[in-house]
Amino acid sequence: MKIEAIELKQARDRLMRVQGQIGGIVKMIDEGRDCTELLTQLAAASTALTRAGFNIISTGMSHCGQDLEGTENRKALEKAFMALA
Repeated sequence: MKIEAIELKQARDRLMRVQGQIGGIVKMIDEGRDCTELLTQLAAASTALTRAGFNIISTGMSHCGQDLEGTENRKALEKAFMALA
């Protein structure tokens, strides 16, 4: 199933922020920052990634039709959802 990029803008924007967060975390490691600060930032990045994934799955599920292809797409999305949960 292909989803138009405009429909995934929210997920894309979130992923761009996570990309910046990850760069910041790497910099924190290089600077020898406190592990508690690192873990806090890692948890935030992980949560943001999960939310982006749920957004993509939700968008995909809204596109699933009632035909055989839609059923197969829905099954794949449900499997992806369970992997994120």
